[in-house]
Amino acid sequence: MTEPDQGILIASLGKVLQAGLGAVPARLLQTHISYVLLTGQYAYKIKKAVNLGFLDFSTLELRRFYCEEELRLNRRYAPDLYLDVVAIGGTAQAPVLGGPGPAIEYAVRMREFDQETLASRLLARGELMPADIDALAGRLAQFHAACTPTGSEGGPAPARSILQPARDNFSAILQLPGEALDRAEVERLRAWTESEFTRLLPLFRQRQAGGFVRECHGDLHLGNIARIAGELTFFDCIEFSADLRWIDVINETAFLVMDLHAHGRPDYGHRLLNAYLEHTGDYAGLALLRFYVIYRAMVRAKIAVLRARQEGEAQGRNALEEASRYVALATAWTQPARPALILTHGLSGSGKSTVTQGLLQAIGAIRVRSDVERKRQAGLPAQAGSGSQPGAGLYAGAVTEATYRHLLDLARGIVGAGFPAIIDATFLQRAQRDAFRDWAGAHGVPCAILSLQAPEAVLRERIQRRAGAGQDASEATLAVLDRQLASRQELGADELAATVSYDAARPITEARSAALGAALRERLARAMPCPAN
Repeated sequence: MTEPDQGILIASLGKVLQAGLGAVPARLLQTHISYVLLTGQYAYKIKKAVNLGFLDFSTLELRRFYCEEELRLNRRYAPDLYLDVVAIGGTAQAPVLGGPGPAIEYAVRMREFDQETLASRLLARGELMPADIDALAGRLAQFHAACTPTGSEGGPAPARSILQPARDNFSAILQLPGEALDRAEVERLRAWTESEFTRLLPLFRQRQAGGFVRECHGDLHLGNIARIAGELTFFDCIEFSADLRWIDVINETAFLVMDLHAHGRPDYGHRLLNAYLEHTGDYAGLALLRFYVIYRAMVRAKIAVLRARQEGEAQGRNALEEASRYVALATAWTQPARPALILTHGLSGSGKSTVTQGLLQAIGAIRVRSDVERKRQAGLPAQAGSGSQPGAGLYAGAVTEATYRHLLDLARGIVGAGFPAIIDATFLQRAQRDAFRDWAGAHGVPCAILSLQAPEAVLRERIQRRAGAGQDASEATLAVLDRQLASRQELGADELAATVSYDAARPITEARSAALGAALRERLARAMPCPAN
């Protein structure tokens, strides 16, 4: 059977929908792979009859199958948004939604939502708040935990599922004629990708065997997230390729991190990444993050190139400029940050986590919190109460020593992955500080101490307020503070040479975070290396 002309069908279907709406016309949105007709109540999404190599919607049967896959997959996190698959009968000139007779096309029917609620548009209007980024990270971590993992023997080989899609990006981009993009820069990125894949191949395999490859969303950027009924909701996952959907969870996370950077909010990118890692504990995935951020930037560059080929001259130029920006972003990410280790030092209530939150956003660091990791090691959620007394249970000396050893292990991995590490702990004992500073000195890693000071009255008020709220990983009480005051070991003269002090009685602001970051960078530059003895 000859398939109908989709252009005629879409125009006719728009008129059918308009007739059902009265005089209100149905609106048409297009991507490089879909038509979406909006009625005000429902959205009808029809797949374009194209074969782009990485997807094939060229036959009616394939489009029906992938409509059903789209419904199945997206209902994992948006069941109220994705309603059903509707057969379209009749003819291209006179289509009938759900009518009798053989189907000539299929559509995914969704509840329509306001396009102004897309996360990309919220961000552009300044309406995406830090709390939204934290909620998004939590939602992503929760989704990944629920995703089906591959078994130790399951899933495609990394060369097919990781390297080939990356190669496809470069192939599509380099097919563009002329000097629309800096071909030499794209070629350098291609060579970097090939080299890094070879270097990281054992880790790719280890991650797959460890269950980190899961049936994810696959296309999770800000344009595929919307605020619906007050909640940031994922939608429009990849249904057309199992290889692009069954991916490492850090690959998916890297897409959102990259997209926040691309939208001019690297601070939000750092915030989301840190919040996600704090939820999941997947700090080992950082070793792959840079590879995947660059891969995702090139995915978006490829999409922009494909769009440029489909659009008119003026819009095509805009799309190519967008592709160039993604290529530039990818190039910037090939350069790792200067390794550094920052230790906090301060009593409970001194605001270590609050101050380091602003700091990590300012300098692009990865933070680990002793309060969170202590509970993770014990199999407890971050905000769970352990019922431990000061110096006992979860806070016994042996447990505290094990916690600091674990923090050092995490610091090694973070620095090894090319990120500055912030270790958020009290570090009130000299031996605790020496272990980290000795490691840094032995490996040529500059280290600094961020010492937070506040009057005792302020510390006591904060501890009582935090305990009353019951929304923090810290279990510090006034009894804990008394114990710390009695047993702390002050910084030595050699440590003070590597220390930046902060008046923690003052509220942290964006400007103060930036100034603190600058002071720490200056201190780190002078403390290379920074041995304890």
